[in-house]
Amino acid sequence: MSANKILIVDDEEIIVRLLSMSLRSDGYETVTAHSGEQGLEVFKSEAPDIVVTDIKMPGMDGLELLKKIKEIDPEKEVIIVTGHGDIDSTITALQRGASDFINKPVRDEALAIALERAKTKIAIREKLKEYTENLEFKVAEATEEIRRKSNFQRLLIKSSHDAIVAFDHDWKVVVYNPEAANMFGEAAKDVRNKMTIDDLYTPKIARIFKNQAKEEKRQNTLPWRDNIINTKDGRQIPVRYTSNVLHKKGKFVGTVNFFEDLTQIKRLEKELVQSERLAAVGQTISGLAHYVKNILIGLKGGSYVVDVGIQKNNTDKLKTGWESIKKNIKRVGDLTQDLLTYSKQREPEFEECLPNDIANEVIELVKDVAGSNGVLVSKEFDTDIGEVMADPQTIHRSLLNLINNAIDACIDDEDISKKHAIKIKTYMDKNNHFCFEVKDNGCGMDEDTQKQLFDPMFSSKGGKGTGLGLLVTGKLVEEHNGVIEVKTSPGGGSTFTIKLPYEKVNTVDIN
Repeated sequence: MSANKILIVDDEEIIVRLLSMSLRSDGYETVTAHSGEQGLEVFKSEAPDIVVTDIKMPGMDGLELLKKIKEIDPEKEVIIVTGHGDIDSTITALQRGASDFINKPVRDEALAIALERAKTKIAIREKLKEYTENLEFKVAEATEEIRRKSNFQRLLIKSSHDAIVAFDHDWKVVVYNPEAANMFGEAAKDVRNKMTIDDLYTPKIARIFKNQAKEEKRQNTLPWRDNIINTKDGRQIPVRYTSNVLHKKGKFVGTVNFFEDLTQIKRLEKELVQSERLAAVGQTISGLAHYVKNILIGLKGGSYVVDVGIQKNNTDKLKTGWESIKKNIKRVGDLTQDLLTYSKQREPEFEECLPNDIANEVIELVKDVAGSNGVLVSKEFDTDIGEVMADPQTIHRSLLNLINNAIDACIDDEDISKKHAIKIKTYMDKNNHFCFEVKDNGCGMDEDTQKQLFDPMFSSKGGKGTGLGLLVTGKLVEEHNGVIEVKTSPGGGSTFTIKLPYEKVNTVDIN
């Protein structure tokens, strides 16, 4: 807005006329009045942008006119024209809101400066008004957006299938959604803004999240982990959990915990795996029949030799027949054990154990057999692995199977020029797994054999194997949430690696 209309008020007509002519020549629009009373009426009807009024007038003087104008429009700019020495009236005028004053006789330069000041004030006020209006609009818009997002987030948290629990800097619960109430068995009205982390969680889980908050010095989302939590009402719930730790300027301000209930998923996974295993067992019946038939033939052959030995009182025949019977009895036992292990669902029994010690025990069991067949067994253990929570039975049986296979691969190798050897190694990988590596320089395997390694009833040992050994080993490792990797080449030996999740004894549980 440009301030172009000016009201001139003075009881001296000549002054009014001269000022009006001067201002119009400068491009202003002017309206005039010759008394305070008339000036007030013109002000009401014409709504000028700026008022220039003499302070000394009969009847309503300039001070009174200023007062009346300010009562109508407090923001209107009024310039007072005063005589020399009338300092008291000037001060009073400024106190009542006059924007400026000039002395008589009025000079064009002084008036121009006063008008520019008044116009600047008007322009600033207009910009401030526009800015304020825009700011109010933007604040209202931003407030509405924040409210919309807040409502959306509140609805998202409320309807989430994950349990969400947030704590402030004093570890008091500030967010606790319905799924959290279902999981932890505490009503929201009894938890939110009332309970602390120590009231809601068991001591171990509370300690886990507190330690994480101490270790993280910036906002950071921790990786998801699977585990079992014990609730205070005695339930055990399999969950995946994570935590987002919040810091501001290096100071802890809160944390948000997320828990995904895996109860149904775990149940369905178990049912699926069990169905697949039972189906695999069914598919192997024809293969088993052939294998059992071979065992029966071996038993009959052995018993025939024993009968001959008895009839002829031949001790050598008796020994030969009995050895054949014992060998086939062992094959029956191995087959039965493998079938039971593969067809039956088994939960790992986690306990504190030392992986290196278990590997050492297995080596002690096989080193005599290996040595008698000219196979050297060596080891290389990572001493930093230490004590972990794991299922020692899974580790023991899986390692024993792999090492026995490695010994057989060396024995069956047609290259007799080799110094056959097996190396058992333990180490930590970059993905936080503790690993067992069984490496041999035996006969190795071709690509077709590799593809069938974990198929039911497949054996690379011919009649010596049940075809279930690696299948069972794979099942045990899978139940432990681990994996088996194989590297091999014909004549170049094989390397089998078991990788299991690394959980220290002091941090494994969040119950």
